[in-house]
Amino acid sequence: MNVSKNLVASIYCNAEDALNFSQSQWDLLVRQARAANMLARLCARFEDEQLLDKIPQQIKRHFTSAKIAAEALKRSIRWEVHCICKALVDTDIPIVLLKGAAYTVGNLPAGLGRQFEDVDILVPKEELDTVERKLMLHGWVTTHTDSYDQRYYRQWMHELPPMRHVQRQSSLDVHHNILPETARLHPNPKKLFAKAVLIDDNKPLYVLSKLDIVLHSAAHLFSDGELHNGFRDLTDLDLLLRDFGTDESFWRRLLNRAREMELSKPLFYALRYTNRLLGTPVPGETMAQCQALRPGGVGLRFMDFLFEHGLQPDHPTCRKPLNGLARWLLYVRSHFLRMPLYLLIPHLIRKAVKKDKH
Repeated sequence: MNVSKNLVASIYCNAEDALNFSQSQWDLLVRQARAANMLARLCARFEDEQLLDKIPQQIKRHFTSAKIAAEALKRSIRWEVHCICKALVDTDIPIVLLKGAAYTVGNLPAGLGRQFEDVDILVPKEELDTVERKLMLHGWVTTHTDSYDQRYYRQWMHELPPMRHVQRQSSLDVHHNILPETARLHPNPKKLFAKAVLIDDNKPLYVLSKLDIVLHSAAHLFSDGELHNGFRDLTDLDLLLRDFGTDESFWRRLLNRAREMELSKPLFYALRYTNRLLGTPVPGETMAQCQALRPGGVGLRFMDFLFEHGLQPDHPTCRKPLNGLARWLLYVRSHFLRMPLYLLIPHLIRKAVKKDKH
C-alpha cells in the first residue's frame, strides 16, 4: 500500500518489519491499530510468526490486552448465540450466523483477533414474525421506534430494525437476505440456505458455505458506505481467501457462484483491492476472468481512487488530503446502490432534516 504512514497495513503484511521500529513508530502503530480495530489481529500475527516476545515490553502490553479482550468477546458471543438458539429452540428455524459471529463461532480464519459489536443472523423471510416474537419474549427489543424507521427496515431493507437485549445490552441484527430488497443486486437467499453448513449437531445453527462467506464479505464491504472498519473488513477477506484458496478448485467455483448469486462485481472489487492493498495471492487466471466486470478505464481509476483512500485505517495519520472526499463519495454510492432514486432522495432529505433537529 503506497501510504508511508499506514503502519497497520505495513505490519499486517510484513510483521517482521516492526522489529526495527523506533519508540515513536511503535506508539503510532498502536494508535492506528486501535482506531482500526486491528490490535488483537496484529497480536495474533505476531504470535503466528513468533515475534511477540521480541516486542518492547511496554508495547507488548497493548497487544496482549487486546488479545485478552478479543478472547473475552469470543466467550460472550458464544453465550449470546446460545441464548438466541434457546429463544428459538421450539421452532426448528435455521439460524445462519453472519460476519463476525460466523467467523468466531464457526472457527473461521477471519475470526483471528476479530473485534466487533453486533451479532448478525440470517433467517428465512417467511419466519421473521415468529423469530421477532420469540426474541422479544426472551428480552430483545427494537431500537428504532420511529414509524418511518420501522417502515424503512421492514419494507425496504434486508433486516429487521436492530434489536438490543434489555439486560445484557447486546446488539442483534436479524437478516432475511444479505443485501436490501431495493438494492441493485439481488442474491437469492434460498440459495444461501441451500448451501449453508451445519456447525452444531444439537441445534439448527449454520454458517454460510465458504463461497458464500467470501461473497457476503465482499458484498458488505463494497456496497457499504460506513467504512470506519473498512480496513479490518478488507483483512477479513484476505484471511478468508488465503485459507480457502489453497484448494485450487475454489477459485473456479467462487467465480461461478458469484455469477449465480449476482455478486460478480463486488467479487471483482474484493479480489482487486485485497491483492493491490494487502498482497493477497489471487491466481492470474481468476483475475483475467474478472476483467469483464471492471469499469471502463476512467471509471476504474476513479474506483481505485475511492477505495484506496476510503479503505485506510480510520486514524488521522493514515489520511491523505482527499480521504474525506473519497469516503463521502463512497457513502453516497452506497445509498445509490441500496435504493432507487425515487426512494433515496426523500430518504436522504428526511435524514438531513432529522439530523438538523438534533
